[in-house]
Order: sequence, then structure tokens, then C-alpha cells
Amino acid sequence: MVRSDGRLLRALGLGAAIALTLAACAPGASSSPGGSAGGSGGGHSGGTIYILSHNDGWTDVDPQRVYTGEDLAFFGATIYRSLEAFTVSPDDKTASKLVPDLATDTGTATDAGKTWSFTLRDGVTFQDGKPITCADIAYGISRTFATDVISGGPTYAIQYLDIPSDKDGSSSYKGPYKKTGQALFDKAVTCSADGKTITFHLNAPHGDFNYTTTLGMSPVPKAADPGEGYGVTKPPVASGPYQVESYTTGKGGKMILVRNPNWSQASDAYRKPYPDKWEIDFGLDPAVIDQRLIASAGNDQTAIEREDLQPSNLAVVFTDPKTPTAQFKGRASSGYDPYQDYYWLNVQKVPNVKIRQAMAVALDRSALRKNAGGAFAGDYADGAIKPNLGQGYAPTGMWTDMFGQAIPDTGDPVLAKKLIADSGVTTPIKVSFNFADTPTGQKAAAIVIDSLGKAGITVTPAPIEASKYYTVVFDPTTAGDFGTNGWGPDWPNASTVIPPLFTQKGGWDVSQVDDAAFNAKVTAAFAELDPVKQQADWQALNKEAMQNVWIIPTISELAQRITGTKVSGVYTWGPYGSWPYGAMYVLP
Repeated sequence: MVRSDGRLLRALGLGAAIALTLAACAPGASSSPGGSAGGSGGGHSGGTIYILSHNDGWTDVDPQRVYTGEDLAFFGATIYRSLEAFTVSPDDKTASKLVPDLATDTGTATDAGKTWSFTLRDGVTFQDGKPITCADIAYGISRTFATDVISGGPTYAIQYLDIPSDKDGSSSYKGPYKKTGQALFDKAVTCSADGKTITFHLNAPHGDFNYTTTLGMSPVPKAADPGEGYGVTKPPVASGPYQVESYTTGKGGKMILVRNPNWSQASDAYRKPYPDKWEIDFGLDPAVIDQRLIASAGNDQTAIEREDLQPSNLAVVFTDPKTPTAQFKGRASSGYDPYQDYYWLNVQKVPNVKIRQAMAVALDRSALRKNAGGAFAGDYADGAIKPNLGQGYAPTGMWTDMFGQAIPDTGDPVLAKKLIADSGVTTPIKVSFNFADTPTGQKAAAIVIDSLGKAGITVTPAPIEASKYYTVVFDPTTAGDFGTNGWGPDWPNASTVIPPLFTQKGGWDVSQVDDAAFNAKVTAAFAELDPVKQQADWQALNKEAMQNVWIIPTISELAQRITGTKVSGVYTWGPYGSWPYGAMYVLP
């Protein structure tokens, strides 16, 4: 999924297409956690929560297209339900655990993980009171295949379901509007006679397929689907505890959510919908949003901001990057979002592992962090997997003992020179560096050039206009030797980190890694049905990738936001790096 403020570049995991910008964000929760498990405890019902946004509207409202973290979190807590969901908790390890939503459990895998079945709860309905059936879920999923109508959004259904492809690589099933290949879809996604059980037939074993059902697989009633424009030109049909009363975009635009009269708490063990109403106000000046929430007067007492605090206000709200001042204690949040920043190294152009290790060791990560905003920018990263991934994270030792000694944050040119000497390469080391051509990017490039230069590595800057960055670096004929990047998982499992970044089939292998032994280990990890063993596999592969220096991890960034004085349940929710909308409530 993509950062909702546009600072980052791409969707989480394997499913998204190339995105446009760079960035990331980073541990811990603030205060006043509002709950755990599937929902929250101790909250207060009633009132309105206002969401203040500088965007002109939601990136997408269509359940098959929603893909930014903040939007997935908000709509998943309010108007849409999925087969599975993530635990609402301030603890990252707890929050990464899957819990049933429309389903009665977290799914049953058979055929070594190639077949998955889910049984629906009793009493689940749409906002008009009609029961939600297997057919409604299957229809929603089928819309993903209509890529000429439903563009963007997660595409795991297209990747994972056992449906053949045409010669051009596209799916032989073209979606429910054209119906070309409909029988192929109906064979891959089947419903029981009573409409209570949905079964997915996959093209390969996937031990964590149940995680994919949190993305783009919400039910849609066929009769209410206009195709393009669903959720905007025609209001979406809610399956959650709220429904859309109105939605307009642009400056002065609003979305109003009110309670869904046909939602039943008895059919939803996951949600505890506290506010009576949600109002999202679009097109606001970011500086004004900060000022209004800092003052917290009138309706702003029960308001929250959708995007991050402006840098000029960070020191006003926080005594340090993770500790609010006394005035903002309980209504300020500083936490990891899902994204990790790193430098990719093209292993075809820099094939010697000792040279790549020397580049990592020489890099002045301290200066790069200072350039990005210092301590407020985030923590030092030690791999591709971020600490808030929960059980999937384990320290790699990259900066402590991986290369035989601790590497200072400022870099170690002496050790780097030794690694170069051990490489067997006798010619001068010259590499080109790709980065987005922005003022911050230019300053970072100067740091890279200086710090690697101290180790005897000559770096030639190769800036790229920001909007064209990934078009250039994904083309082997135009990409440099190394460059900037960022990544976040589509769900809290490293299966959406390691394969995308380090295998050719993964979709985001800018480093051009194609290691047969590593690929085999990835395939085995995908098929592992024991989640504890699978996480251990990803941890080991993360460490192996760092030993090979296929990337140089730099910063796990932090995101900081505040609410009004009468909002509780305030922390950063790990799975989406978002507000915990399912735990937030208005104080009486």
C-alpha cells in the first residue's frame, strides 16, 4: 500500500504497479491505547470525530482499489468488512496477528497450502439488510480482474488464483463485465451450496494466503455495481457499522459517515464502533490543520489529522521524537509506519560482494539521517524488515557484528578499504548513484559521494526527475549502479518484503538479484504452513540478503500526528502505520 500523504513510492508488497515518490516512516505507540484483539475496550459511544486532511479526497473508495495504509485502516474500521482483519492493539506483535472478520476463523488450508476455505459468520448483512453471501465476496474479488475498468489496487487475486494467463501475460479471465474466461474464475473461486463457505484454489502453495483476504476482497453486491466510479459516482454499499451519507471532493469537500442501521454487533466480534458519526474535511491547508489541532477549540476538540505534523511544529508537540510534551500527552502519536528506506545495489553492475560490503560500511548513515530530519526522521534500519512487522522481525547484526566488528553510524572507511583490498579488485572503484532530483536528494547525494570517497570509491551522481525515478531505475539500460528506494509490506508478514525485493518474480527487485539457492528458499518459505517456522525462514533470508549487501538499509522513519483534546484511543497502529480507527472514541 502507498503512503496516503504521497511521500512514499509504492504499494505494499507484490501487488502494486510502479509508484512515484520516495520516503518512509517509524517504534512504539503513544499513550491511551483504546483496546486489543478484535476491537477495543473501555471506549465511550457517541459524538463525532472529525478528520482534517489536506488531500482533495480519498485516494480511492472502491473496496477493490483502496490501497493506501490510512485508507485501508479507516474503511476497514467503518464501512467495509473482509474475511480477515488485523488485531487492533498498540503492541506491534499483537497487532500483526490475523483475526476473523466475516469469516468464523482464519481459514483452513489443504492440498499443502494450494487450497484455502473460509466459512462466513451468521447474520452478516449489507446496509440494506440483505445477507452477505459467498457469491457477494466472489463477485467483489472478480472485479479485480477487470483491469481495464477497476485500475490500481491490490492484485493478489490475479497473481495467486489458479487461472491461466494469455500470451501477453495478462489473466485469461477479464472480469465480470466482459465475462471472458468466467468459467476459469468460477473454477478457481467456488461457493458451497448453502452460500456459507468460499474456497480458493491457488496456482502454488501459499502458507499466508489468508492475509491476502484483508486486501481488495470485500463483498460487493452485483446489482449495485456501476463498474468505474463505484464508491464515488455511486455511494458504496456498506457492510460495516457505518454507511456513507454524502461525499464531495476538493477544497471544502466532505465525507459524512453515519451509523448503518442494519449492522449488528452480534454478527461482528471485531468492531466496536464508538462515534455516532465521522466527518472528513478535505482540501485544508496543512499549516492550518496543525494550528487548529494545537489550539483544540470547538469541533476541533474531537478532530484528528490524517497526515503528519508539519516539521516546524514537531518540537512544539514532542520533547523528543517519541515523547509528547506534557500539553500533548495522550493526544500525540509517534510511531513506525510500514515503510523502510534503503539503497539498492545492482548486483549485475556491482557483482563483487566485498565491494558492496565496503560501500555499506563506508556510508555515513548519521549524516544521511541528519539530512532527513535528525532524530525526528526515525531510527537506523538494519535490514529490509522493519521492527514493527511484529513476529517477522529479528535483528540482523548488520551494524554490530556481521562484518567482524561494530560499524559506527558515521561509517568506517578503514574497514571499507580492507574489504576492497580483500575483494581482489585492483582497478579503481567507480559507481554511479541514482536519486530523486530534489533539494533533499541533492544533499543526500553529496553525503554519499563524500563518505564513500573516503574509502577510495568514486561516486558519480546521476539525479533523476522525481516523477520519472522508477521508470529509469527499473530499466537496466538506464539505471545506475545503486540508488535510493523505500518499501513497505502489504500485510504484517515478511512474505511481502523478502520476495518482492530479492527475487525476479517479486516485482520490486531493483537490485536485479536472481540467486537460484535464495529463490528456492523463498519458495519453501512461501509454502510453510506453520507461521512461526515461516517467520524464522524470512528472518534468516533477511540476514542472508544483508550479508550479500543486496541493499543498504538506512532509516526506519517516524511519523508524528496529534488529535484534539477530547479524542482517546490514540496511538500508531502497526499494520497500516495509521490511526487505530477501531479504537478511537470521543471523551464525554
